Amino acid sequence: MSFLMSFAFTVSLTSVVFILSLGLTVVMGLKAVKVKSRSLQFWFSGMVVFTLSVLLEIIFALGYYPSFLLKSYLFLVAAIVELLALGSVSITRNGRNTMVYSIYVLITSVFLIYTLASGTLGKMIISHVFFGALPILVTVASSLITFPAAVIILVKAALDFRKSHSPSMVSIIVGVIVVSVAGTLYITGFPSFLYLAEFIGIFLLWFGFVRIPNPLRRSQPAGT
Repeated sequence: MSFLMSFAFTVSLTSVVFILSLGLTVVMGLKAVKVKSRSLQFWFSGMVVFTLSVLLEIIFALGYYPSFLLKSYLFLVAAIVELLALGSVSITRNGRNTMVYSIYVLITSVFLIYTLASGTLGKMIISHVFFGALPILVTVASSLITFPAAVIILVKAALDFRKSHSPSMVSIIVGVIVVSVAGTLYITGFPSFLYLAEFIGIFLLWFGFVRIPNPLRRSQPAGT
């Protein structure tokens, strides 16, 4: 555990994850433009947010963590799961469900922003990693975002898995799940494993998305 909490390990792993996530963000952005898939656009946005959050993890590990950046990180971590869930909802091509969940996302995001702006964070960086007790309202607001989003992602992943067992699709499904639920490792008291989960999740997403556009193109009409 001491090695997992070390400066060298944290900076090295988060740097690798950042490079991989930045590259995958570019790949997904190009595919989103080419395929014109709304779900892929949401997933691309989620990868942009994920890349920014990993960049903040590197900055924190280097010893710079003002309150504004800490609060921004907490919002970004929640936004990742929301955007991935929006991608899962929109791929069903049910406009009503997408609209209802989009409204829920807006309301809960505003609530989280309010709790972060009005609350005070304690010492959140311990042994170069983000770890510390959150204010109750921030925890509640984050849970209102992440738990429903995680359920949506898991249910949609299970349904997709029944339809397709291709290596690329399975890799994407598992990668999205790992990235989405990685935050629970922070909550359960294993902050360093959050970074390991990020690395595993981004690797699986890389394996899937660099080979995937055909299934997405076949399953969705343009503009969905």
